[in-house]
Amino acid sequence: MAPVTFRLGGYQKPASIHTRACQRFGEVLQREAGDAVRFEFVPDVLALGHKSGDLPGMVERGELSACYISSLRFAKWVPELGLFDLPFLFPDRDAAYRVLDGKLGQSLQQKTSQQSPFRLLAYWDNGFRHFSNKLRPVRTPADCKGIRIRIQMSELQAESLRLLGMEPILEDIKIFVEQIGGDRFDGQDNPLTNIVNFDIHKHHRHITLSGHVYGVACLMANRAQYESWPEQVQRAVDIAAHEATVLQRQLAAAEDAEMLKRLDPAQNEVVRLTTAEHRAFAEAVRPVTDRYRKDFADSFFALLD
Repeated sequence: MAPVTFRLGGYQKPASIHTRACQRFGEVLQREAGDAVRFEFVPDVLALGHKSGDLPGMVERGELSACYISSLRFAKWVPELGLFDLPFLFPDRDAAYRVLDGKLGQSLQQKTSQQSPFRLLAYWDNGFRHFSNKLRPVRTPADCKGIRIRIQMSELQAESLRLLGMEPILEDIKIFVEQIGGDRFDGQDNPLTNIVNFDIHKHHRHITLSGHVYGVACLMANRAQYESWPEQVQRAVDIAAHEATVLQRQLAAAEDAEMLKRLDPAQNEVVRLTTAEHRAFAEAVRPVTDRYRKDFADSFFALLD
């Protein structure tokens, strides 16, 4: 029997924790499946002219067997996956992992299989998102007024940031990085690992450790492909996803401290919010969470704790 070709796609550089987790995935897959699988890794589709947002479509069409990308990219099939973009949903990583590995995470995995062409293999840590900008330090909601900020393709995030007085621009990371030196954007939000690895810190002096959104990345496979594979290969994929996730989360937890060390105080001013300042941001955007809580009380929030 010819080996199964498993083609995994991503959109980040070699140093990225996601890239390193993908490499671990491939190592474990080959260890578990042996000659039954041929693993191929496409680490950065941006370098091939794609946008990061092209990845789900590439998996859906079978051009890739799987990819990782923000959970919000699958919200059109499973709306609840977009709710991980709600502000201040998790106080820390441990709380997020309890939810992702608990009843809510399991429920969303089932919904994904039932409502989409994908199989959700794992939840990866996409980091706490922080503000950066080239205009001024941001320490209060009032400091946000008028900042033209690039964000992910999330109307939910846009709602939150408008409450802070920002002017959100929804754009793919590829376009943002290409245009960061121009006048279209004043700021952006991203985990520290992306702020450094995409060289955003070279353009934005001011970084505020707001932690306003905890990002969830989904490791998604083409469901039809997965279900067509021999049981041995399916089992190998599941084991590889689990071991890659363990590594990915370990790397993510250590990454923030490492990235802060790489920021030069002469080039970047890092604002660390006090508890009261952090609370002021959370209170300013609370109406967004309250509205979604009414709409998804049973299918999301009831399983959140």
